Amino acid sequence: SCFNIFTLRLFGADITEDTLVSFAGTGPSSGGDADRYCGDSRETDVVAVSMDGGSSDNSTGTLVHTFPQQTGTIWYLCVKSNTTSTHSSCPDWEYRADDTKPWILITTSPRPEKNQPLMPIWLQCFLIGVLLTLSGLFSGLNLGLMALDLTELIIIQKCGTVAEKRHAKKIMPVRAQGNYLLCSLLLGNVLVNNTLAILLDDLTSGLWAVIGATAGIVIFGEIVPQSICSRHGLAVGSKTVWLTRFFMIVTFPLSWPISKVLDLILGEEIGNTYNRERLLELVKIAGQNRDLDKGDIDIISGALEFKNKMVIDVMTPLEDCYMLEFNAILDFNTMTEIMQSGFTRIPVYEGGSNNIVNLLIVKDLAFVDPDDCIPLKMLCKFYNHAVIPVFSDTKLDVLLDVFKKGQSHMAFVQEVNDGGGQSDPYYEILGVVTLEDVIEEIIQSEIVDETDVLTDNRSKKRIPERKMAQDFTIFHNNSDNGQPNMSPQLKLALYQFLHTAVAPFGSDYISESILRKLLEQTVVVDLKYNADHHDKMMLYSREKSADYFIIILQGRVEVIVSREELKFEHGPFSYFGIAMIMHGHSSSTGSVQARPNSAHSPPLHQGYPDYDVIAATDLLYLKIHRRQYLAARRATLLERASDGSDAERAFRLEWDKADKSASICSEETPTGDGGKIHDADLANNNHSAKVNEDNDTSPPPPPPDDPDTKDVNMNVDESSC
Repeated sequence: SCFNIFTLRLFGADITEDTLVSFAGTGPSSGGDADRYCGDSRETDVVAVSMDGGSSDNSTGTLVHTFPQQTGTIWYLCVKSNTTSTHSSCPDWEYRADDTKPWILITTSPRPEKNQPLMPIWLQCFLIGVLLTLSGLFSGLNLGLMALDLTELIIIQKCGTVAEKRHAKKIMPVRAQGNYLLCSLLLGNVLVNNTLAILLDDLTSGLWAVIGATAGIVIFGEIVPQSICSRHGLAVGSKTVWLTRFFMIVTFPLSWPISKVLDLILGEEIGNTYNRERLLELVKIAGQNRDLDKGDIDIISGALEFKNKMVIDVMTPLEDCYMLEFNAILDFNTMTEIMQSGFTRIPVYEGGSNNIVNLLIVKDLAFVDPDDCIPLKMLCKFYNHAVIPVFSDTKLDVLLDVFKKGQSHMAFVQEVNDGGGQSDPYYEILGVVTLEDVIEEIIQSEIVDETDVLTDNRSKKRIPERKMAQDFTIFHNNSDNGQPNMSPQLKLALYQFLHTAVAPFGSDYISESILRKLLEQTVVVDLKYNADHHDKMMLYSREKSADYFIIILQGRVEVIVSREELKFEHGPFSYFGIAMIMHGHSSSTGSVQARPNSAHSPPLHQGYPDYDVIAATDLLYLKIHRRQYLAARRATLLERASDGSDAERAFRLEWDKADKSASICSEETPTGDGGKIHDADLANNNHSAKVNEDNDTSPPPPPPDDPDTKDVNMNVDESSC
């Protein structure tokens, strides 16, 4: 098009609908009256003024006029009244504008071409790429940095990896200025996005600019960067912290005042905090992601939840508790029962189980002799342990604080019983709760010690393959078999010593049940000391053969060894004669080595000791003959062949055989001096001449499972003495 259409508004005086307007391309040439008329100079159409404003004083009006599209043309306003023809060239067209009135002049210039870009295409494309990158960076940092909680950053600085600690340290100063950082990132993002829309609009048409700007900002400015920064915000923020600081400085005049206003309105930013329930759920979620082991989760969960539990939830009911009566006597049976219970703290009641008056701790029995039969109430009054009552609704954390004070680690759970309206209210004991119960709730696992038989006090599930406590009542003097009176404690000590310290009586040779049967027989000797009867005081003599083993239980003996007559004194639990019951199976005799004196010496099994053992005081000692020992070994083999189901019958059968052989043979069979067993060279000091055979360094006899030994044991000549 070569013409431009404009709507003009005229302001002046005496403007009416009869006023005609046109424009001349040249102005008046001089200031004379003849130059006031422009009839021949007009170059545009004649247009009538429209009085659309409804002006009552004829001071304004509008018109629509068409101008030729000419560059730099100045148009002068010409006006006439519509009293003659509009095409008349009469001199009534007058100039209303000249060079002295520039505000009335109109200048036309060419309209710029619509598709002409503001800058070169390559530069616009480069800027669009840079702006999209910045848009994505601002969007990603807004999510990545602002999502980093101050508390989380502090935690990462203390317990993160080396790289995480380094990143958190760089980000922390910037992230601490929360609202200032937020305003800077948002202002930068808005500025970049608006500039991107303007460039796209200049590069394309309006609709395509909207579509392109929206797609570019959403995909490259929002989705992609936020998905990356949501997972790697710490690393991205650390790498671009210098750029963030730069934009914070650039936007400082606007973002800093806004951030201060936000600080005043919203308050200072603080890190996230977790209460007990949220922290518990956080731990469980970490367990689902396998960041924590199940044991760790149980312990943490238990520590967080146990404050919400009450003692009634973890207590042991009173009917399941082992208790003692206040007037009980601490004899051997009672103390054996206490040991078998496996408990270290035992409630003591008086009158009824609901009346707990004291607490017995098993270590209080350390200095108590069962033979003294001390009343339990005397022991309770002496130690007077505290009885701690707690109500059934007491929280476990409160109970733990009570236990930590050290008064007691057992409390009694009680509640008020109103008696059903039939009696006065009273306190009823429901059960007991211990420190172990509280700890089990914290670690969410049952603590099973070496004496427990049940896994817990609620399910009452037995522990599989748990060995029951030893029955010490078998050592009690409950029958009269003609043996000297020996306390149950001494019997127990003798049994344990033989079983663990004397090799021929160990489990490789004699089973525990057979050894107990052996000790129940008449094998204990009570010897009263009499200096006038020297022969009766002689337990072993180098002049007499011996086929028995002895162990001193009470009293002292004098031992004389070697040709130099070296004398030593021995007391309880000194034993002699292992070689006498074991000869024929090994060359070992203990610390005194037995060997023939010459090539014509009698066989080793004739049993001549090369030492004398003489009673020095009243004695109580165990004496076991070789035939009795072999009977016990054969009974052990029979018992093991029957899987231990017939120990009593096996022992009685072999013991009767030994008794029959004893009635045939004499108790001693002297063979002269040539049958002595001589000792090896002894050391020059008293300690090396010890006769007690518990320091034997020679190889022990082979166990009964050896086929050769089995043949020896099972085919022993029963008539042998």
